[in-house]
Amino acid sequence: MDITFLGAAREVTGSCFLVEAPGVRFLVDCGMVQGGREAPRCNRQPFAFDARAIDFVLMTHAHIDHSGLLPKPTRAGHTVGGLSAHADQRALLAWTAGFRRPPRRTFVVHGEAATANTFAARLFAERGWAATVPQPGQRVSWDDASRGEG
Repeated sequence: MDITFLGAAREVTGSCFLVEAPGVRFLVDCGMVQGGREAPRCNRQPFAFDARAIDFVLMTHAHIDHSGLLPKPTRAGHTVGGLSAHADQRALLAWTAGFRRPPRRTFVVHGEAATANTFAARLFAERGWAATVPQPGQRVSWDDASRGEG
C-alpha cells in the first residue's frame, strides 16, 4: 500500500492524501486551501491524480479544508470563510495519552512546517512516538511505514 501526501503536508489547510493498494485507490480528504494570496490559485490547480480512477473518498471530518474540493471544479475566485475547531498541540498530546502503546508510525500532516516538526518532536520526546512530517508529494509504502521507515 502506498500513500501520497498531496495536500496539508507542511501546510495548515488543503488536506488530501492518495492511498493506493492492489485493486483500490482512494482519497483521505479532498480539502480546499484557505487563507493567503495563493489559495484561489491552489484550489484551481488540476488534481495530481486521475479523479476517474478513485474508488472512494474517506472523509475525516467536514471542515472545508478537508472536504471543500469534493464538488470540483470550483468557481474561480470562490472563497469560504469560517472557523475551525482544530485542537492545539497540548490537547493533541493529551489525546495521545489514551493509547496503551504508541503506533508503529505517525505522520503529522496538518500545520505549517515548523509547527508540524515541533509537534512531531514533542510526540517523540513526550510519548515515544516515531513521528514524521512528510514532504508534499512524498509517497510512503505501507510496508515501509509499518517498519518505521520511509
